[in-house]
Amino acid sequence: MCGGILALCCGCAAPGDGDEGRPTGVTAEAGSATSVHVMWNALPAASGYEVYRGASKVADVPGSGRMLDVTRLTPSTAYVFTVRARDAGGRLGPPSREARATTPAVVPADRSAPTRPGGTTGRAAGSGAVQLSWTAAADDRGVVSYDVFQGGTKIHSAGGSQTATVVTGLRPGTRYSFTVRARDAAGNLSPAGAAVRLSTAPDGDGGEDTAPADFRATTHRADGAYYIDLSWMPPRLDGTVTEYQIQLDGQPVTSLVWGGAPPRGRAAHSFYAGREAGAGHRVRLRARLPDGTWGAFSAERAVTTGSTGAH
Repeated sequence: MCGGILALCCGCAAPGDGDEGRPTGVTAEAGSATSVHVMWNALPAASGYEVYRGASKVADVPGSGRMLDVTRLTPSTAYVFTVRARDAGGRLGPPSREARATTPAVVPADRSAPTRPGGTTGRAAGSGAVQLSWTAAADDRGVVSYDVFQGGTKIHSAGGSQTATVVTGLRPGTRYSFTVRARDAAGNLSPAGAAVRLSTAPDGDGGEDTAPADFRATTHRADGAYYIDLSWMPPRLDGTVTEYQIQLDGQPVTSLVWGGAPPRGRAAHSFYAGREAGAGHRVRLRARLPDGTWGAFSAERAVTTGSTGAH
């Protein structure tokens, strides 16, 4: 049954596996009075994506991408967006869940750009991501969004109320330069803030910031069997984490996928551990990041069936 947390990746196979391959974590946020920034989680087996506004396809995106600025929209208008993944054979998976956004009203004769974002800082967040933060820009009509540039190319967008974001999809062990610019409803762009130069971690190093936090493990008995109960705080990332991998005694045992929206706070899951009392196990888990790569493992916990404690 597909709903809530699902074991064994129910409904999350790669594009082309029957009618599976539905992109997850799709969000839409107005970037100006005439544009909306759409983001989604990467599917590792996807060769490309199609982005739809209502029933109309607006763009093709290569498999390495997971975001798109949809432009030439109408101010003060509500829109619905979906994303479909395509496999190497050209087959399309089912559409994602709908993401909705409303463009703000355009301000007549607004030619005044926001001020430059200040205090830009950053740090590596594993081998494929960096976290950036900045001081809010000011605008006489209000900042609608912040654009993140790598060199001279826009690679990301954050909401006007945000002063931090995580940029994913980067190469391991690579040095980058990022700048942030503020945008108002009329599309006026501020000057770029100070450049931040960062290096991602080497390949295979997920980075502690990508690991689930405050991981706990206990056991309980029901109907003559024992179950391991897990709970954790999802990693703080820009994008939605919908999939986790559980490792038991050093081996992957199951994947969890949320069929609907994942919880915003503490997550929890229980799984069967057998009928033997006094059996010891080691357990940990990791998240699939929005760019399709795996994050770092949580701390490992030791549990014993028949005991309520954890180590």
